Amino acid sequence: MTSDLRKIPRPEYPRPQFVRSEWLNLNGEWEFTFDDHDLGVTQGWALGLPFERQIVVPFPYQSMLSGIDEKEVHEILWYARNFELPATWAGMNVLLHFGAVDYQSTVWINGQEVGHNQGGHTPFQFNIAPYLNPGPNRLALRVVDTQSPTQPRGKQSVTGLPHDIDYYCTSGVWQTVWLEPVRGMRIEDIKIRPIAKQNAFDLTVFLHAPSAPWQIEVEVLDQGAVVAKEKIEFSAATTQCRISVPNAKHWSPDFPYLYSLRVRLLQAGQLFDEIESYSGLRDIELRSGSYWLNGKKQYLRMVLDQGYWPESLLAPPSDAALREDVQWAKKFGFNGVRKHQKIEDPRWLYWCDVLGLLVWEEMPNARAWSTQAEERLAAEWRRAVDRDYNHPSIVAWVPVNESMGFPELRENHPGQYAFIERMVDITRHSDAYRPVIDNDGWEHSDITDVCAIHDYTPTAHQLRTRYEQASLGGELPPHVWIGNKPLFVLGSRYHGQPVVLSEVGGFLQIPQHLSSAQRDILFKHYGSWRDPEEFLEKLRDLLEGIASLLFVSGFCYTQLTDIEQETNGLLTYDRKPKLEPAKVAEINCGDFQ
Repeated sequence: MTSDLRKIPRPEYPRPQFVRSEWLNLNGEWEFTFDDHDLGVTQGWALGLPFERQIVVPFPYQSMLSGIDEKEVHEILWYARNFELPATWAGMNVLLHFGAVDYQSTVWINGQEVGHNQGGHTPFQFNIAPYLNPGPNRLALRVVDTQSPTQPRGKQSVTGLPHDIDYYCTSGVWQTVWLEPVRGMRIEDIKIRPIAKQNAFDLTVFLHAPSAPWQIEVEVLDQGAVVAKEKIEFSAATTQCRISVPNAKHWSPDFPYLYSLRVRLLQAGQLFDEIESYSGLRDIELRSGSYWLNGKKQYLRMVLDQGYWPESLLAPPSDAALREDVQWAKKFGFNGVRKHQKIEDPRWLYWCDVLGLLVWEEMPNARAWSTQAEERLAAEWRRAVDRDYNHPSIVAWVPVNESMGFPELRENHPGQYAFIERMVDITRHSDAYRPVIDNDGWEHSDITDVCAIHDYTPTAHQLRTRYEQASLGGELPPHVWIGNKPLFVLGSRYHGQPVVLSEVGGFLQIPQHLSSAQRDILFKHYGSWRDPEEFLEKLRDLLEGIASLLFVSGFCYTQLTDIEQETNGLLTYDRKPKLEPAKVAEINCGDFQ
């Protein structure tokens, strides 16, 4: 069962790769208040005190869709709402899920403290069954979201105000909140590894159960019909199996074919749990300085996407909006997206899987370095990789971007360098099969899988001049295009990895009234244009220049949409195209080797 889907925002099931049939959506109107003087805990606000304001969950208070739309910084927030469970859930464990809450959370049920979470971009859950009463129950949530630069925050400004390439903050709940009835013995998680070469899926099943005699049934479905089935008997809390798919179809951006999966947990013939998932058969390899997908060379034509909306900031306004952003990228002729400084809503990754878009997933970084900042980043990154491991669209992990939070890499700081390598190791332990870009943009370590270079050189001629030696089989430039930043640091060097120009373009629209003296700092770094014809010609020239660099295996154009003061999108902030998508697609589908 579900709640009345007509009355709540974001009504769709929030976790498309781990689906159970029963759930209750808690989005909608909640009680809300600010706690600027940090009085709530000592005054017992969690014990049932009604809050004077209302907020629409899952939208941050800084956004229009929240119903509050206040941009001032408030670092402590309180939420509350009453709920009642269906009678059919009696005797079950009840999981309370939060998709994402930025940044530190404490949860109470009926005045009893249930648990805590730290991390603003990944999900968490609690079994609240021991705290529930018959009839109405009350949920209270306290959130602390400081402006600390050691907190993983991505593009959220540490001042709270937009400037340069930073934007308004997104505080508190910003993804779906929901309830789910489960048995005490259940499936806790699954990991799906597609192996296209062998037309098979490797499946690891983790149980919330003791090591005991269990059975797992796995079915692979093609358009609703079962095409493969395995049953495993084991006596542990974790098991693995391989399931082969006859006459298999492979997933790619041009043919995003997905198979449904059904996994059941049984004991002595009794069904304990059943979940539904999906995957696509595809292989990723790096060889000969290129990306290879399913045994074929794959040139990456990506666009930078930061996932902001004018009415809801980091929180997607709707599932349709997520789908439309994926569709826009494909209409412009891109086959991939670099999701920049954001762990996106799982529904966006679902649409990338369904519609066919390659994804580089990137962790939102802190802006200052400390031991605490490192540990916060590492802990949340592990959870992000675990959450999104099963998506066939993801073809790279990016734990750090442009040395954000590691400002002394340029001076060869050995501690910061060691941590960059540690982040690569952490990622590989969570996922041994996808490539890892250690520090996207510059200041690479010796162990990055891809040499990802940010280069806003604006013309083909300047690009060819800059990379002349590399084009002739020589060395890459030792520094990137700006600030004399080294491409590699602390004695590391290029080892023949694929070279991807992972930020290019960024052409800014110049308002007609703006003189050169009035242009802000962004105009010092990016090219610019005054009319669409000039924009299209500059874009054509740049991409033809990139195509002529035969040692390059991909690029990422900055960016898909405008965001607040940063007007370098192919779309405006409200998703209106500045150029005809077909004309951009024609350029994008040019002679890239």
